[in-house]
Amino acid sequence: MHLNLYSATCNKGRKLLENLLNPAGISNCYTIPIMSALTSGAIAQIRYLQRQAASLLLYQSVLKNPAGQAFLDLLQALHHSEVSGFDCLAAYGNWFKIQAAQNLSWRDDLISQILKDENPFSRRVQQTDFASLPPALVEAARHDLQVLQNLYECSGDQLGKWVRVAGQLEAVPPIWHSETVAENAKLPLHGKLEKWSSAASALAEHYRQFGTGLFAEYRAFQWRNGQLTSISHPDRITLKELVCCDWQRDAIVKNTEFLLAGYPALHVLLYGSRGSGKSSLVKSLLNEFGDRNLRLIEVSKSDLQDLPLIMEHLRGAPQKFIIFVDDLSFEEDDDAFKALKVVLEGNVTAKAQNVAVYATSNRRHLIREFFDDRPRPHDADEIHAWDTVQEKLSFSDRFGLTLTFEPADQNTYLTIVAHLALLAGIQLEPKDLEHRAKEWATRRNGRSGRTARQFVDFLQAELAFSEK
Repeated sequence: MHLNLYSATCNKGRKLLENLLNPAGISNCYTIPIMSALTSGAIAQIRYLQRQAASLLLYQSVLKNPAGQAFLDLLQALHHSEVSGFDCLAAYGNWFKIQAAQNLSWRDDLISQILKDENPFSRRVQQTDFASLPPALVEAARHDLQVLQNLYECSGDQLGKWVRVAGQLEAVPPIWHSETVAENAKLPLHGKLEKWSSAASALAEHYRQFGTGLFAEYRAFQWRNGQLTSISHPDRITLKELVCCDWQRDAIVKNTEFLLAGYPALHVLLYGSRGSGKSSLVKSLLNEFGDRNLRLIEVSKSDLQDLPLIMEHLRGAPQKFIIFVDDLSFEEDDDAFKALKVVLEGNVTAKAQNVAVYATSNRRHLIREFFDDRPRPHDADEIHAWDTVQEKLSFSDRFGLTLTFEPADQNTYLTIVAHLALLAGIQLEPKDLEHRAKEWATRRNGRSGRTARQFVDFLQAELAFSEK
């Protein structure tokens, strides 16, 4: 145990304390070190780093994430270490824990934060050529990059040495090392770059290609309560898992390729029987094209009134977006219907070229219609009632591309089962597999792609469990 003693500054006092705490003279008992402060040179370095961090003009938020804030807290504790070394130890422990939780070193995290930071410079360069930027904005970006390089060069080894002295430790505490991102020379910023300020142009190109903020970090999102939330673990289904929907798959892939290439892409309606693979086909596009800057945003029917707002939020971003609406249908006079109609048909505002709506539905006619809606020769009826009926029936035609999914017959169902079983590595005799698949469909949800997936998942788990 280490105790900080502010008295006992002479040999006599120290000897007296050692005798009091170790009267038996046991040789392996811990001695009580007298507090030794950081040198004036170390304090000057620490103050310099604090001033550098405070001088940031655009990239302040880079240091507001957990690792950056813990770094600043540690500098502050070291700055005041002459008061108490315990604060330094606690601050270092918190800083180390954050790095361990992220499995990312301080340096790696700093570069990662810079590459996705949203600020006036990173937003502006996504829509404007670097040469056309205001000179003051470019100068501010270069200033901040040089400041951040100075902070980057304060290594964990250096901080550990300062903490050992300030906290009166017998050895330097463990240092978190996992600096893999920092050594990636393909990035616009890395540890071997001589001057980060010279990388402003390359960094601008990176922002233009990959974007910033959430869109640079995640691929899948949900719109909830008026804001975008990220999905850390999206569905991992792939195109190769989908079978018996070849022409639908080819059509939606081609339309998505148009979107990614910057050409006008059509809004798509996928309708048909339940469990036929409509939603899976849309979600598989993210895993196919996510590395080409495709992003998927799921919007529930209850939030469709926000569609115009979402469109404006996405306009101008370098990524391409699929707005995914699952299980779409409307009641009469539904506000969500009106919002979607504006997006599909357009209004005075130009259509966002980087966004397409992909919707699924079990209904060909998306607006519910009742027999009472049909015109009858009564005085109170609308004169052009059939026009209203036709508007409801033709709403689905406002999607530029409509893909139909037929119910699965037995041959289709068994084909899907055999395909999924092959991908899962299930080795059963074909007759045995078909027999068990038929039994599953009879006892459960009938024949469909969804039922086939559920059967294969269950069978895979059952076989693996029985082999234990």
